[in-house]
Amino acid sequence: MTRPNLKFGIFLAPFHGLKEDPTRALERDLQLVSYLDDLGYDYAWIGEHHSGGMEIIASPEVFIAQAAIQTKHIRFGAGVSSLTFHHPLILADRIMQLDHMTRGRVAFGMGPGALPSDAQMMGIDTLKQRDMMLQAIEVLVPLLRGETVTRKTDWFELDEARLQLQSYSKPSVEMAVASQVSPSGARAAGIHGVGLLSVGATTTGGFNALAANWEICARKATEHSQPINRNAWSLVGPMHIAETREEAMNNVRFGLNEWIAYFKDVAALPIAPIGEDPAEALVASGLAVIGTPDDAIDQIQRLETESGGFGTFLQMAHNWADWAETKRSYELFARYVAPQFQNRNDNRRESYQWAAGNHAQTMPKVEQAIGNEIAKDEAEKAAKQ
Repeated sequence: MTRPNLKFGIFLAPFHGLKEDPTRALERDLQLVSYLDDLGYDYAWIGEHHSGGMEIIASPEVFIAQAAIQTKHIRFGAGVSSLTFHHPLILADRIMQLDHMTRGRVAFGMGPGALPSDAQMMGIDTLKQRDMMLQAIEVLVPLLRGETVTRKTDWFELDEARLQLQSYSKPSVEMAVASQVSPSGARAAGIHGVGLLSVGATTTGGFNALAANWEICARKATEHSQPINRNAWSLVGPMHIAETREEAMNNVRFGLNEWIAYFKDVAALPIAPIGEDPAEALVASGLAVIGTPDDAIDQIQRLETESGGFGTFLQMAHNWADWAETKRSYELFARYVAPQFQNRNDNRRESYQWAAGNHAQTMPKVEQAIGNEIAKDEAEKAAKQ
């Protein structure tokens, strides 16, 4: 069993089929986040993409500002912001403003930019993006922690730059660096003492790199005297659950093939295994759960064992199933999966066991008390005759 009080959420890129009306698709994303807030989910991370046709949120900040108005508790992640597409000062300013507008319900995810096609449109060399990301992180973290920064690189310049606002969140805005298989994200997270977001945690490469990447993160944190905590580590993986495995498999016929085609043709992650039945292949590879709440529990425990412990599990939102079945999947997860990792039923189970253990002793007394009352009533009737 994993550590107590594991948190849960979604990683919403999003993925919307090319035949759908995009306006209604975005509205449904907002409805989904509100629904998850009602179900008690902890996080909704929102992606940034600019090409490919399916991941149609260009500004996570704009989406979060709207979603925050119609929710009460759920925290939002700009996840991840493509650092190489923005001047660091402007990006930090937007995140800080959002921290105030959400009253501290925002986290800032940092990455180089996921889609090569995005970088191509802006004339950015994909071979340089990771170095550009690291340069941006070196100034974004101190800016968001209230420091003044002067720095000149070959793609941005800061001259005594500082933000106008102090963070609403204390001690600072929550931050995390995206990680796939490469150790660059884990190194940056450790060096700067921020969280780690393992986006491809259930892919073969990502899963096998979990323990090594955390070791790198922890080692770099020690070398740079930075605090680091496994509770600030989030793992991402796709799931769709139903009452039975057969029902779950039938549900995902709605959109799974288009999702797989997108990752094959457009996205930078070749995560879909080749097989006659794509749903069965995803499950067999360990990449996805398409099954029951028990299957979801097993997957999270598998990740816990491999990683050594983490703080948040994020379901990759994928639209494999239609709207009603998608909502049902998230509901089943909240009702039957999340409580297994949050110790919410421990006292209930102990109370049940205690009551059951004392049943043999207490029930005779109850029966005796009932018998006494019956006898008393009969005696009263006899006395009146």
